[in-house]
Amino acid sequence: MYSNHVLKLLHYRAWADRLTFDAVAALPEGAATAPRLTIFGNMLRTLSHTWVVDDIFKAHLTGREHGYTSRNTPEPLPFDELWPRQQAMNAWYLEYAEGLTPERAAEMVDFQFIGGGEGCMSREDIILHVVNHATYHRGFVADMFYQVPARPPATDLPVFLRDVPQPAR
Repeated sequence: MYSNHVLKLLHYRAWADRLTFDAVAALPEGAATAPRLTIFGNMLRTLSHTWVVDDIFKAHLTGREHGYTSRNTPEPLPFDELWPRQQAMNAWYLEYAEGLTPERAAEMVDFQFIGGGEGCMSREDIILHVVNHATYHRGFVADMFYQVPARPPATDLPVFLRDVPQPAR
């Protein structure tokens, strides 16, 4: 294990995803797929995008081809398929991070962006990116809750730190 901070952020991400997916599941029928004024068109498509980006960066970390030509699936993944995939993805990132040494975490990974161009990030920065990217798009989903109208869950980091017991320092 190389960084308690990165592991804390990965635990936070899994917690926030659980609250978000639970809240989406509790919405009235069709609310998650109803057209919304947002970049991905609805809640489910936004959550599908987040999972695809996680999968793309997982491929970069493992040195495999990801096969994506877009940052989303052609159609949103069904909720009952997406949530287990997201849980498995979150578990994968946590296990991956737990196995990193400081040297390996700092190792640079070259990749190609979907939209074109070359990228290069450390393994740690890739992990931080997927956490931050998910937070950003959960914000879009939270905004769409108000369009239902419904109240989104509070998924802020301070709420996580308050509500989830943290290991002693």
